[in-house]
Formats: sequence, structure tokens, C-alpha cells
Amino acid sequence: MNLSAHERVLIARHPQRPNAREYIDALFTSFFEMKGDRLCGEDGAILGGVALYHGRPVTVIATRKGRTLEENLRGHFGMPSPEGYRKAQRLMRQAEKFRRPVITLIDTSGAYPGMQAEERGQGEAIARCLSEMSALRVPIVAVITGEGNSGGALALAVADRVLMMENAVYAILSPEGFASILYKDASRAAQAAGVMRLTAPDLMALGVIDGIIPEPAGGAHADAAGAMRALDAAITAQLDMLSGKSGETLAAERYDKFRRMQAYTTLAPCASQGDEHEQAD
Repeated sequence: MNLSAHERVLIARHPQRPNAREYIDALFTSFFEMKGDRLCGEDGAILGGVALYHGRPVTVIATRKGRTLEENLRGHFGMPSPEGYRKAQRLMRQAEKFRRPVITLIDTSGAYPGMQAEERGQGEAIARCLSEMSALRVPIVAVITGEGNSGGALALAVADRVLMMENAVYAILSPEGFASILYKDASRAAQAAGVMRLTAPDLMALGVIDGIIPEPAGGAHADAAGAMRALDAAITAQLDMLSGKSGETLAAERYDKFRRMQAYTTLAPCASQGDEHEQAD
């Protein structure tokens, strides 16, 4: 689909877009949810546990948005608190202990920014997630299924393979936040989206992601079953490629992958940028 960046943002936020629970129910069997961070409490914004994926034991960690107001209030509308990120760390360490691949599904506008979250160590929890994932010696596949904003998304995306659904977006913050900072006017979010390079084609060109998962015409919500089949095929292909590598090789290649992202000089025009170029040291 030839859509603008802002149009893709709107599709990524569509209220009927498949959520984490629906993806897990469709793609995995014998899912056993695990709760709590063993330190402070439970965070409903992170849904995680162990499951079978085509008969293979895996660990699944996902940011969860609800369908109802009550569900969203319980999980801060998919914005995890420190307890959620610490729960994710616990699941990652357990996955490494039992040699299970890790699959993360990301759809969040960012980490929860409330005062209580900051008091309980939000920044530290996110940083430790990044550290834990970077050193894991099991295959990791991360998929941005909707929004992937800020460190709240990156905390679950330090993966061997980072994939995006065709109409997902992935950026340092929301277009509204970007517009508020750059233009001092949040109403210019559509303009901001056009310069942020947050779409899957943009990020594929930049080397930030490793693959784009096609969506049905109109978006994943228009044909959820078709979107899930495409996602299933993409995850299966990536796990098959990674499964033969040793833990040491996986960790070393993952480290090199993210270190290389800063090594560029001139960016070619991206899909949402027209003829604009950027220079960076």
C-alpha cells in the first residue's frame, strides 16, 4: 500500500488491530502465563509466559493493550511499568536457563511515565532489559506489531531479528511528542510523522529492522487471520535460521548488529521522505 507515514500511524493505532493476546492465542499452544516480578508486583501491560510454537518450547513476552476501557486502565493502555520490565527480565533469564527461544511482540506508545513508575526505577528497569537481552544466549525474534515507541519498545527489541508488520511504526517517541518538541505544536503530528522515518520501509532502508511482514489491504484488522498467517511464516523462517547457531555466536552477532547501526554517513531517501537527505557523523 502506498500510504503516508501519518496514515500508517493511524492504522498502527486502529482499535480493532489484533492485540497481543489474540496473536498468542492464534500462533501458540499450551501458553502458560507467568506473573509478577518477584520484587514488587504484577504489571498487566506485559503479557509473558511459556508456550509451544509448532511443537517447540518458547518464551513469549508481549506488550498488552486491552479491548475495553477496564482492560486498558489495568495495563496503563499498554504502557509497562518497572514491574513489567522486571517480569520480562525474569522470563528472559528463565528462557536462557532452559534453552528456549524468546519471541517478543511489541505494541506500545512507550513506557508508563507516571511518578510512581519513576520512583520504582523505570529507567533502571528498561536499561537492565537492554542489558539482559543483549547477552542472552538463545535466539530472539522481536516483532513490532503496532506502535513501537521510545525505550518502552526498545526494551523488548534487542533481538537477533527485528521484524515489523507492514503498517507498524517504530520511533524514539510518538509523532505528537516529536511535534511538541520540534515545532512546539502537537497538532503538527502528521508533519512530524513524515520526517521521523518511523515506517517499516524507512527503517528497513536504514538497517534498523531485518524484515517487513506484509499485511492485508486495509491493515491487519481488515483480515486478522491473514495477518497472523503472514506473521507465523515470518517467525518460523527466522527461528529456523537462528536455531543452528551456538549461544556464543548469537550473542556476539547480536552485539555487532546493534553496534553497526551507528556506522553511516549519508542516508538515501526513504519512502516517507521524498527527496530529503540527512547527514550524520
